[in-house]
Amino acid sequence: MSNCLCLACNHSNSITTKFCSQCGAKLQIQERYRALKVIGQGGFGKTFLAQDESKPSQPRCVIKQFAFETINPNASQGNLDVAIRLFEQEAKRLDNLGKHPQIPELLSFTIHEGKQYLIQEFIDGETLEQELSRVGAFSEQQVRDVLVEVLQILEFVHGKSVIHRDISPDNIIRRRSDQKLVLVDFGAAKHATATLLAKTGTGIGKPSYGAPEQMLGKSVFQSDLFGLGVTCLHLLTNVEPFTLYDVLENEYQWRQFLNGKIVSDVFGKLLDRLTSYRVKERPSSVIETLQVLQPKAAPIKQAPLPIRSSQPIQAPASNSSNSLVLDCGNGVKLELVKVAAGIFDMGSDKDNYEQLIHRVNLREFLIGKYAVTQEQYQAVIGNNPSSFKGALNPVGKVSWHHALAFCQKLSQKTGQKIRLPSEAEWEYAAKGGNQSKGYDYAGSNNLDEVAFYKNNSDSKPHPVGQKKANELVIYGMSGNVWEWCLDDWHESYQAKPDRLKNNGNEPWGNVNSNTNDHSYRMLRGGSWGSRDYNCRSASRNFDSASSRSHFYGFRVVLPLL
Repeated sequence: MSNCLCLACNHSNSITTKFCSQCGAKLQIQERYRALKVIGQGGFGKTFLAQDESKPSQPRCVIKQFAFETINPNASQGNLDVAIRLFEQEAKRLDNLGKHPQIPELLSFTIHEGKQYLIQEFIDGETLEQELSRVGAFSEQQVRDVLVEVLQILEFVHGKSVIHRDISPDNIIRRRSDQKLVLVDFGAAKHATATLLAKTGTGIGKPSYGAPEQMLGKSVFQSDLFGLGVTCLHLLTNVEPFTLYDVLENEYQWRQFLNGKIVSDVFGKLLDRLTSYRVKERPSSVIETLQVLQPKAAPIKQAPLPIRSSQPIQAPASNSSNSLVLDCGNGVKLELVKVAAGIFDMGSDKDNYEQLIHRVNLREFLIGKYAVTQEQYQAVIGNNPSSFKGALNPVGKVSWHHALAFCQKLSQKTGQKIRLPSEAEWEYAAKGGNQSKGYDYAGSNNLDEVAFYKNNSDSKPHPVGQKKANELVIYGMSGNVWEWCLDDWHESYQAKPDRLKNNGNEPWGNVNSNTNDHSYRMLRGGSWGSRDYNCRSASRNFDSASSRSHFYGFRVVLPLL
């Protein structure tokens, strides 16, 4: 049925009707977005589940209606102005943030029959508030998982100088298709500049989750950490935050509501810091919070890794060579293995991003046996940007531009044409090339055999080569770090040109090394913080070419003529 957008009407019409049969209101916004049913109503207006009828698949979306003055006829002009500002602000923040797989995409912001409407991507799932009501209190590990995943999203948001200001269980949705958490409702979000951070404004956010300084109109990045910390306490205890808070002690007395549940001392202290009344007692940033979640590990016995020698080992890149060892300098070597030419089926039917499955031809090439390590990056570039240090850990906190710069410098050092893999080269190698046994992950159907991921990583990256290799004796293409590829981001393979299906060694899109380029680039393989679903060889992700995360690394390719 087609739901009328008129507040006074709310009539259900036939899905093919263009005008409401009761009040005559137009039922499509911009001749494409049709409301199907009301899924929420608040002080600003109604929220509708809708469909985009301009596309053959008519994908679901969400229509948010601004009707504050109708719902609140006695509101002052000042309150109306604030409401208008917040509604418009959500559209601006979503637009400024651009595309992120765990933030709803803004589709349109428009005026329809005298009212403002915001149309955004529909996230099919349930909020953590709904999940808590359904399953009861979360375990410590479940709360840690939520904390790490939302921190990853906030790292991106804060990196765009945006403070969300409304972190709470009802603004975090677990998406049904892949079980990823999605951060929603940027209506309270604020662009943080030095000038704005020095000003006091309107208190925004839910009082039970809002940081003290935020309620007084002075939000900082740590205000989001406070809201996330209180969210964790609510999930851990299934007790409302107001009940947990001790006014006399000015702190959350959450431990007395655990009902016998054991929480580790380290994690408990982190929750205390996150929810501290004083800003300076909280972690200073998302990165610091994530680092606190990483316990120091005992040294791990090293498996055979990139060769070290006092003599440079060089070999020509030729069709007869099954491997190649490059000299990065300072005795540090980088080994590549040969991937024979072949044809494979790229994509899967498990996710819309991975469709359609299509056949791709590839010429032979060489690819890194391991993700680029910190010692290799240090030898070539002269610095190590990683948050979690370890010579044989994969390098982290590198953008797509950083990865390209590494390839260019290593090419200069070795006289070889080193580059990032195309997305097709990466997936072909991960799936085992012409030796593939059809595994879901790179080398096995048992992810624990081949990858460090959320369930076994202890919330940190690990030295390369510690898990089982895949069919081509390539290590770590599932988990540990997401790996940059050359290609531009495309939502699916449906528009992929035939020439790229016939030549998978060519990237899809413009390979632009301009550091001002913030276009979205491909990431593959999952990381130490990823769920198993995202570590599949067919799984796809993306981020801005300039984005840096300790979850992001890369491996290199050398084409063979």
